[in-house]
Amino acid sequence: MTHQGAREDRGALAVLELLAGEAPLARLESLMAQARRENAPEAELRSLERATRLGLSIHSQRERRQQREAGLSALLDTTRDLVAPNDLDTVLGVVTRRSRVLFGVDMSYISLPRPEDGVSYVRASDGHISTLNIGLRLPDEAGLGNAAMANLGPVWTPDYLDDSGIEHSAGLDEVVRAEGLRAIMAVPLSHGTRPCGVLYVADRNVRYFTRDEVSLISSLGHLAGLAIERAQVLDETRSTLRKLARENARTTQALQLARELGRIHRELVDQALSGAELHTLARAASRHLHGSLRIYAANGTPLTTVGQMPESEAAATAVATMDARTADEPVEVDGGMWAVPISAGREYLGTLLLKPEHPPPERNHRLLGLVARAAAVQLLLETSRTAIAQGRAHDELLEDLLAVPQRPPQQLEERARRLGIDLNSPHVVVIARSEGEAHGKTYTWASSYAHRMNGLKSVHSDSVVLFLPGTDPGAAASAVCDELSPLFDEPVTVAGAGPVSDAASVSGCHREALRCLDAMTALGSVGRSASARDLGFLGVLLADDRDVAGFVDSVIGPLLAYDRQRFTELARTLGAYFETGNSPTRAAQRLHVHPNTVARRLERVSDLLGRDWQQPERALEVQLALRLSRIRQVLMEQRAPTAAPGTADRA
Repeated sequence: MTHQGAREDRGALAVLELLAGEAPLARLESLMAQARRENAPEAELRSLERATRLGLSIHSQRERRQQREAGLSALLDTTRDLVAPNDLDTVLGVVTRRSRVLFGVDMSYISLPRPEDGVSYVRASDGHISTLNIGLRLPDEAGLGNAAMANLGPVWTPDYLDDSGIEHSAGLDEVVRAEGLRAIMAVPLSHGTRPCGVLYVADRNVRYFTRDEVSLISSLGHLAGLAIERAQVLDETRSTLRKLARENARTTQALQLARELGRIHRELVDQALSGAELHTLARAASRHLHGSLRIYAANGTPLTTVGQMPESEAAATAVATMDARTADEPVEVDGGMWAVPISAGREYLGTLLLKPEHPPPERNHRLLGLVARAAAVQLLLETSRTAIAQGRAHDELLEDLLAVPQRPPQQLEERARRLGIDLNSPHVVVIARSEGEAHGKTYTWASSYAHRMNGLKSVHSDSVVLFLPGTDPGAAASAVCDELSPLFDEPVTVAGAGPVSDAASVSGCHREALRCLDAMTALGSVGRSASARDLGFLGVLLADDRDVAGFVDSVIGPLLAYDRQRFTELARTLGAYFETGNSPTRAAQRLHVHPNTVARRLERVSDLLGRDWQQPERALEVQLALRLSRIRQVLMEQRAPTAAPGTADRA
């Protein structure tokens, strides 16, 4: 080998020694400078230059392999972190942190679509310096993310804001500008062909991503997509398990409550069946319900009280009783109290009224119904049944009083005396009819009202019949209407008749009240109260006793009394006025007096009868009363022709 060849081999050998020793790149580049300083021959320089280029190439390839190995190692470490069963936020944090370190970038972030509307927003971020990106809604048609989702692969740009090939949006550009980002690369997070989000890596300097980096981020995207889907499934599973745990807790609590309520119910029913008194049952119920309570019979009679109960009015108790029976379940009433009906099948036995110490929980709401059932058993088995039987006896007595033909009056009066009712004292019959579907409400109210008034009640088809002590049927009907009407949405019409003072007259009095009720309906007086005498001349036709004198006295009584006391002829003048077609002039001619005299007499009539006596309905009653008065006077004069003057008028 020549001396020149040996020098060329030394140059190549020097390059190999530096490569073998993993010398820095600068040592390779310095070989040429050293050879020139030593004035090496041209051939040696060419050989060394060629060896140096080959060495630099080998060094570059080795660095790429090392970077690739480092990337794969980092990807493997990322895989280990993602394999752990973490929630979604933890997985996203691992991906953003690892990707930022793996690619040596300033920032990384992940966008995910919202489940409810599919709109993408930034869910996680690492390396950000502003607060604009977290929760940022990404545009549907702009940015690298949409391009990556469309291509199903990585998309990058060396300088985002200056890249005109990207579809920009003002909001997204503002965030990129605030963060100072330049180079951005986006890759879809997918498992198979179903992207579930986008991973972004970004640098604050202009940067051209290499093929190895694009390949690496593609692998990371597939791996992260799988981990995110797995985390989402785990989150859904955990959420389902939490829901199942809550449902199981509720079911367990409900089962425990059902067992407790069943135990209390059995305890109360056992007390009732063992012959304990109603007060003992009420005391045990009060202890379990944590409050004071009172039990009423069906007719409103208080049977027992435990604790301090307010002294409510009878009308308020009747309303609470009616509401509870109508709802057929515990209902809240005034004063923070609760009412629940006591019934056995369709038979209404009474009402339980509770005043709790504290707002009742769901347990007490259900327990109230069970206590009412136990009380129903008790009421059917102990002496309180007597009150129920008496209520039936009262109803049956009124049914027999109204029946046609009627039972012997002496027998009916004896039965009434045993029930504490004197049929020989004045009573009136009142019939109430609701225009709506309120049969149950009417019956409940009537039971309480009849008990309070010491009367009788009976339900007939769509109306309720009341037999009440009193002498004024109109006042009784008005009182019933005033109390009953506010309880219903539909109008309530009430008619009264009487009074009667013997058992035999009750049936006829009932028929008169029924005719009065039908007449009121026919006349359009629905929602009002009246008696036969309140209907004027119609009452005379409807009444069984045809009280003509009472009708005349109610219509023109003041006029007749004035004539008797002052010996005037106002009644005769008024009759002539009507007979001449309401003409004062022709009336004066018939009476042979001056028209001014007739006018003054008519003014006096207005003072006595009221200014509305010439209204059509009132004028008709006045004319009828005048005719009936004249006929009565003629008949009485025929019966007593020798009577002194004025006797007929006073009869």
